[in-house]
Amino acid sequence: MTSSVENVLPFLQKDFDTYIYGDQVSWDHLLSLKELKKKLREYDQIIIHAHRNKEIQQALWLRFLGYRFKLIVSRHAATKPSKFTLWLMKKADVRIGLIDSMKELPFEISIIGHGVDTKRFVPKENIKISQIKQPHFMVVAGRVRPKKGHETFVKAFIPILKERPDWAGVIIGKVDDQKFVLNLKKLITENKLENQFYFIEETRAIEEWYQASKATVVPSHSEGFSLVCLEAMACESICVATKDVGVHSNVIEDTKTGVLFEAGNHNELNSILNAIVSNNHQISTKEARTYIEHNWSAQKEADALKEVYLRSINKS
Repeated sequence: MTSSVENVLPFLQKDFDTYIYGDQVSWDHLLSLKELKKKLREYDQIIIHAHRNKEIQQALWLRFLGYRFKLIVSRHAATKPSKFTLWLMKKADVRIGLIDSMKELPFEISIIGHGVDTKRFVPKENIKISQIKQPHFMVVAGRVRPKKGHETFVKAFIPILKERPDWAGVIIGKVDDQKFVLNLKKLITENKLENQFYFIEETRAIEEWYQASKATVVPSHSEGFSLVCLEAMACESICVATKDVGVHSNVIEDTKTGVLFEAGNHNELNSILNAIVSNNHQISTKEARTYIEHNWSAQKEADALKEVYLRSINKS
């Protein structure tokens, strides 16, 4: 279960009895398969909202067994879907995409972006992270794999850290590619900066890192959405993100509420990070926070989902 789904659940619960079929998530109403079948028999109107192929397959199997419900599926990845994925999505009653480019898929799809819980992701002053020795740091959060652009961040930050021992780079997230991480650490070691780069495991308290950081860098080459960008902005951490990737260019007003750069361009990123370290910028983190509150809240996402849910139920 992804954090993007967790964020919106409390807001949906105001209008629907809301359950999760699965585990490894903090939610009061978790269902086993047996309990899910029981709920399917109890309710007259049921929506199953699936987010992954495996979930869609399980839902279709339940439908084959005779259980009646509306099936809604969300497409999270920005990459071209496989023929099998397209076949599965066509079986759904309603399809949801996260970004406008998903409108190009060969069926009707509603675009509903993720939202941020703006009561959880808030700015806080004087937050200290005990693991980090340096007084200032920048963070990259998310799964650690090549397409997330960590190498671009490391290459851009190395020259700065050599001159600024009071700064550090922090990489947080679940490692998907161990070899990739070893190569990153080798690059760091070759530049004798082992004490200024930190690798932190995935954490449920990610907001504390945004709050404590000077900037959050999102150097991804591709994104289905990019919730990290929104969460960081809500916490008033300066967001530096790749141009035309995910929703970065939609949510960031370049050099005003954040900064955009070309994916893979570590020299451009170096210039941006240098300006932030030197406090030579005009970025307003307060304006960034206000923009997220007004346009990208979890409540707004829940309202849009509610409309889709009710429309699907009322559809003959």
